[in-house]
Amino acid sequence: MSRVCQITGKKAITGNNVSHSKRRTKRKFNVNVFNRKFFWPEQGVWVRLTVTAAGLRNINKMGLDAALKKAAEEGHLTEIRTLQP
Repeated sequence: MSRVCQITGKKAITGNNVSHSKRRTKRKFNVNVFNRKFFWPEQGVWVRLTVTAAGLRNINKMGLDAALKKAAEEGHLTEIRTLQP
């Protein structure tokens, strides 16, 4: 699975390692991604999401239902993995 946040859509970007002599080599800046389970009370199910630290803060601030709706509108949420109760 790729390291992309399902809430914010953040993903890895590329840049350069710059040495003391200013030589540049390519590198990747990965995102701070976690696999977390959330209880979705509106549906009554547990949901497993891949979220960044910023995505966790958005869920805490807006609530899970509002964050999922916003992510679906913006096209970040490809699939929701539900877990059996």
